[in-house]
Amino acid sequence: MFSLPGVFSFSNGSLLPNENEPYPSLGLLPDYKACGGPLLEPVRAVSLENASGKAFYSLMVKTLNKTKMNVQQVAFTAALMVAGESTIGPYPTPTTLIYEYVHTNIGNAYNPNTGAFTAPVRGAYHFELHFFAQGDGTYGSGGWLVKNSEDVLGAYEYQDAGVMSFSNGVELLLELGDVVFVRLRPNSKVGFPTTFSGHLLFPM
Repeated sequence: MFSLPGVFSFSNGSLLPNENEPYPSLGLLPDYKACGGPLLEPVRAVSLENASGKAFYSLMVKTLNKTKMNVQQVAFTAALMVAGESTIGPYPTPTTLIYEYVHTNIGNAYNPNTGAFTAPVRGAYHFELHFFAQGDGTYGSGGWLVKNSEDVLGAYEYQDAGVMSFSNGVELLLELGDVVFVRLRPNSKVGFPTTFSGHLLFPM
């Protein structure tokens, strides 16, 4: 639990008035524009000891709750192809993989047209890569997770025969607007059910 004495407590994903002092004696200067208009007389601080002050305080709590919930609901999983589609690759140069088939995209931070995830808020994120291909003694399978232009995580497998199925994952600190995507390694191939997924662990 995070608590700012006399103002609010934060616990289990909810922002609540302090249980011991639900309407503390505290002066607040409201942002009238953000509130959609003054709740009190202009240039007056909000006193949480009267009805209008309590109304403003309740609005503040609800607004912060809504903002926090919108930010924290970030998660996606997307597949490179569906069953029956042909293998992708090999290519002579690194190639961005575009995972078109979206299973989940809470927060709409993943773009199925580009294959890129864009961080909607500064925070810690978790990403996972799952690769699949058929080994035939010619090409391996693998790729990199890329943050902006930096390769930060790789996965690769080679087999003469049989199914190649392997995964990797990482936690990353992302700034607002950072982009994360997957590149296929040169001379590699991938098939169904190759997937890319990630979610926000917590904002910072």
